[in-house]
Amino acid sequence: MLSRRQLRIKALQALYAFIQSVNDQLEQGEKEMLKSLDKLYEIYIYQLSFLIEIVDFSKKRMEGNKQKFFPSEDDLNPNTRFIDNQLYDQLANNKDLLKHIDKYKINWVDEEEMIRKLMVQIRESKDYIDYLSKSQSSYNDDKDAFIKIIKKQLSRSESLQYYYEEKSIYWYDDFHTANLLAIKTIKGYDSSWGENHKLPLIFGKEIDGSKNEDKEFVLNLFRKTMLKSDEYEDLIDKKVKNWEMDRIAVMDVLIIKMALVELLEFPSIPIKVTLNEYIELDKLYSNPKSKVFVLVVLDKLICDLKDQKKIKKTGRGLLES
Repeated sequence: MLSRRQLRIKALQALYAFIQSVNDQLEQGEKEMLKSLDKLYEIYIYQLSFLIEIVDFSKKRMEGNKQKFFPSEDDLNPNTRFIDNQLYDQLANNKDLLKHIDKYKINWVDEEEMIRKLMVQIRESKDYIDYLSKSQSSYNDDKDAFIKIIKKQLSRSESLQYYYEEKSIYWYDDFHTANLLAIKTIKGYDSSWGENHKLPLIFGKEIDGSKNEDKEFVLNLFRKTMLKSDEYEDLIDKKVKNWEMDRIAVMDVLIIKMALVELLEFPSIPIKVTLNEYIELDKLYSNPKSKVFVLVVLDKLICDLKDQKKIKKTGRGLLES
């Protein structure tokens, strides 16, 4: 389910934490990275369960409004499009999701005030009003309604983000990724899927019966960056003549080392892909000026490594692309 970029980000975060901890137990560092990936999956399940919860909250409110002493016409005959959402029915009855909700002991009973405030924001939004006002709604309309709620209300909710940060130190950086994964799941959902449909896993397809391609990728990226750290630091040092290594940002050096691992240890990944990916990572995790520095250093290293025939890519055109 995670994209390669998201896996690279997770590896980068884990490597940075490992280096800062002055930990020399590589296996422990790998376990921490895998644990952080498991925690990302957990917050993803939380977000899907939260969608179910806000619809359930709306149902309860509608029933409560009918019991008023002087109910209005809208109270007695409310627009039920939101609570009749087809995707809600699928998620609320999905056995795999329910199993995970039970596993993580997810319960929103103490968060009614946060849910109420978010539901007020949702009901007042133009997207929600437009959704309810449609003469008819399709399955895709129902999916789109949930996607817009995640994008415009849940992902911007400081109270929801704070709730997650208080629950787990791992979730400080995972909130927005979990929203992206929830959106990805909803976009991929099909109207024909029943209660036994399995949710996507954190890693993608298996290589064979025992190995998972994405898991192997992120583990090898972490492991080889650490094992080759000194060797690659020497390569970088030769290309930064006017800089002392200890003056260069730790994150910049780490990003260049990870890029070198992909260039030299992952023969199926094109050079251009690696270069673009790590420039993007540097934009996210370093200062704005460092992008040029990282690009220049990597360009020089790639030229030298090509001349020395150390970059070996399998597949036609991968060396130059």
